[in-house]
Amino acid sequence: MGLAELVRAWGYEAETARDGVEGLERTESWGPGIVITDLKMPRMSGMELLEHVAGQPQVKVILLTAQGSVDSAVTAMKTGAFDFIEKPVNPTRLRNILQNAAHIRGTERELEVSRRKLRDVGVLGSLVGPSKKMQEVFRLIEMVAPSTASVLITGESGTGKELVARTIHSLSNRKVKPFVAINCAAIPETLIESEIFGHEKGAFTGALERRTGCFELAEGGTLLLDEIGEMPIATQAKLLRVLEDRKLRRLGSKTETSVDVRVLAATNKPPEEAVARGQLRNDLYYRLNVFNIHLPPLREHKDDLPELVHALLADMDEKHNRTVAGVAEPVMSAFLAHAWPGNVRELRNTLERAVIVCDSDLIEPKHLPPGFGQVVARAPVLEANAVRLGVGTTVYEAERLLILKTLEATNNNKTRAAEILGISLKTLHNKLKEYGGQGASDAAEAAS
Repeated sequence: MGLAELVRAWGYEAETARDGVEGLERTESWGPGIVITDLKMPRMSGMELLEHVAGQPQVKVILLTAQGSVDSAVTAMKTGAFDFIEKPVNPTRLRNILQNAAHIRGTERELEVSRRKLRDVGVLGSLVGPSKKMQEVFRLIEMVAPSTASVLITGESGTGKELVARTIHSLSNRKVKPFVAINCAAIPETLIESEIFGHEKGAFTGALERRTGCFELAEGGTLLLDEIGEMPIATQAKLLRVLEDRKLRRLGSKTETSVDVRVLAATNKPPEEAVARGQLRNDLYYRLNVFNIHLPPLREHKDDLPELVHALLADMDEKHNRTVAGVAEPVMSAFLAHAWPGNVRELRNTLERAVIVCDSDLIEPKHLPPGFGQVVARAPVLEANAVRLGVGTTVYEAERLLILKTLEATNNNKTRAAEILGISLKTLHNKLKEYGGQGASDAAEAAS
């Protein structure tokens, strides 16, 4: 009875049983989360009790063994015991085992709650979508999250690739450790190695102190490498070595540092095309693409719009201290008719603007951005902006003409042109550099 009193003193609710049979009866009637049992008991041994409880993974069984019974305890661990402790019981070790078991049970319950929400209302973490396409995404996330496998997340810009990565992290055993995301397209080539791997003081001009890279910042947790296809080839080679050896060397360092990081990668372009163009190393692609999750564009699962709008509005209300309850029927009709080239990110931005200007509890058409929903009406004008290519035009020349014509159509707005073309702003600047700095003003003549 002293053990039960000790456990109660630590804040746990505890009941006792005189032997294995009574212990099994109490387990079935009371439903405890943790069972502490002696290996040797009258009427039913601890091993027999374990075998009966093994079909209930939510129950963690801790065995008490006499000295010299460690082999039996190891066998019990293979049968499904959570842990064992030798008698006489060391209170500190027992308390640590109990805390660990309680923590794991809590994690499992949170996962089960997430699964229940997924089944009931189509929600997984910050992701929303009861449609079949999103349900398949959720199924893949649940499948891969508990593992240590690398995941390549693909999908158009704005589909929620970082949200998928964060959800994978939150459903994994690494969730209490850091989640670090880095956009490879937003960092100059001269700095990207330092950002990822870190550097020592004096490693290069301007390196005034040691810098910890993203790998070390994410130690024990998860690192997302967004727009992996924009990473320089030389850096990709170093990344591959880190993934294989689990060791990195900061710029300017002579020693290697071990790292324990799960790496997720994302790209808004088909990775096979990036490999074919030489922008993504073939061996790195296969190393990262252990498991692939593809996010559909919003136009392919518009039936999720009501749930998405509801979830995003709740977020916007909290962010801006507003009480907008929903959208008027004409607005939802406009949303369903819209092509959403910017995907969920465009939807979020549209709703955020509407919430800010809304003067009632419903978003009306007047609260939408000017010109929203008129893209289809302007479609016939696109013929004037078409790029005409003759037979024999090279792929390089076709790409050049398309980029320059798009710049002309956007009045040389490079950010907008990059969005339309489905490439990063960094890639657009690199392409223009290839073309010798030719800009939109030269596009009309070039594409005519």
